[in-house]
Amino acid sequence: MWQSAYAIKGNIFYSTSPTGIAAVEGGYLLVADGRLAGVFNQLPDACSGLPVEDYGDCLIIPGMTDLHVHAPQFPFRGLGMDLELLDWLNTYTFPEEEKYSDLEYAAQVYSAFADAMRASPTTRAVIFGTVHVPATRLLMDTMEKSGLISYVGKVNMDRNASDGLLETTKRSLADTKSWLEEASGYSRTRPVLTPRFTPSCTDKLMAALGNFKKKFGLPLQSHLSENPSEVAWVRELCPWSKHYAGTYDRFGLLNGRTIMAHCVYLDKEEISLLRKRGCFIAHCPQSNMNLSSGVAPVRKYLDEGLNVGLGTDLAAGTNLSMFRAAADAVAVSKIRWRLLQEKSRPLTFAEAFYMATMGGGKFFGNVGSFLPGFEADILVLPEKRSGPRRGALQERLEQTLLLSGEDVCLRAKYVAGKKIFGAQGTEKLFPEAVSCIPKKYGESPEAVTMDAILRELERLDIPAERLTSKERMQIIAALEKQGIFQLKGIVKNVALGLHCSQASVYRYISQLKIGGIG
Repeated sequence: MWQSAYAIKGNIFYSTSPTGIAAVEGGYLLVADGRLAGVFNQLPDACSGLPVEDYGDCLIIPGMTDLHVHAPQFPFRGLGMDLELLDWLNTYTFPEEEKYSDLEYAAQVYSAFADAMRASPTTRAVIFGTVHVPATRLLMDTMEKSGLISYVGKVNMDRNASDGLLETTKRSLADTKSWLEEASGYSRTRPVLTPRFTPSCTDKLMAALGNFKKKFGLPLQSHLSENPSEVAWVRELCPWSKHYAGTYDRFGLLNGRTIMAHCVYLDKEEISLLRKRGCFIAHCPQSNMNLSSGVAPVRKYLDEGLNVGLGTDLAAGTNLSMFRAAADAVAVSKIRWRLLQEKSRPLTFAEAFYMATMGGGKFFGNVGSFLPGFEADILVLPEKRSGPRRGALQERLEQTLLLSGEDVCLRAKYVAGKKIFGAQGTEKLFPEAVSCIPKKYGESPEAVTMDAILRELERLDIPAERLTSKERMQIIAALEKQGIFQLKGIVKNVALGLHCSQASVYRYISQLKIGGIG
């Protein structure tokens, strides 16, 4: 029997195949020992005694997997979007990554990165670090505390790098070995071999990493055929290879535990090779647009049965939201279809949703769906509409995801069955949060600041930026019952802290028939 089990109630959506989405309105998601035990219209009688977290009319979807993201590039996202890949790397990426020899700087960035990832729709990620072993260990420590499940890689570069990043082959391998020896003991964070890309790694280094991969059974991440100038450069550097993919395959680096990001310009032989090896492709549509790289033929990859997921590719991609990645995947496929006059159709929303959830999740095993036996990565989000229209159930999912962008506003988030933030029964918890305030800060309303209120919300793991308007009203109502709104000056602090306008606060107070503020 199960050691722990609970149910989640709401409007449930999940992929069953690359083109199929199951939808259950007002259904129950049964979670047992961190895995999905079933989706039901009504909870079975045998489960009637289990705790139920009822999220009302919220949308319940699987967590999303970001197959390709660069943590050290977090500080300069949104910069240099007028450049192509190689110039962008030399102008922004390499100078920024040199800074991670400074652990204090690395700690500040990685803390902010992990917080942003925690608040995003991503539940699992495959992450690039830098060449620096101490900073990479710090990144692993930080991701471990985030509650997400991730792979983190120490980057290898023994040619064509800036002076501050360039390693000797011997040093690169020695550092990788020492890092791997110290990368055990984590429960949610694992190492992934990370040769940056063929131009930055000699054949000797690639061969040694291939031996590491085989000996230790490690996964590997890198870049493949992202930009025309990069592809041409690889031909010059590796004239012995028939194609770019062969520069990895020669050294045993391509198999079912390998992620190749981008893959915009693969030829037929390369596509066949990646399919044969079982590799994963990380499609990064926003990054490919921003750096003028092109549009990957993802329709072809899906039709031919390749493993395809999505990546945000921060910072060439400027947005950490996988919702945005899914929306961009559909958009760029239409551009490719129109401009190249391809016969194959553009991507559908169902296929983009699949890539963001089940397609990328497969890299971690049975992840990214609510099929029985899958790990329980779950997102709870309030429906987002642009007006009073209320469409069919799947239309509501599509509109919510495409309108959310980076303003995700998750209600709750679970990873492998464990809730990492969110509170069920907010109508009880919000009054509990504010009821502590007068006791801690004195009975006088003048002593109550918005900082105090937010600290109490944080204590209960209720992030203010994810509150809905209704939830903000509940907080205001609870504060009013204690006389905190008897002073006009507190309105500004409430508005700032709850991310709403002062006019909204006055309106809420008026609706609640709260007096004393004029």
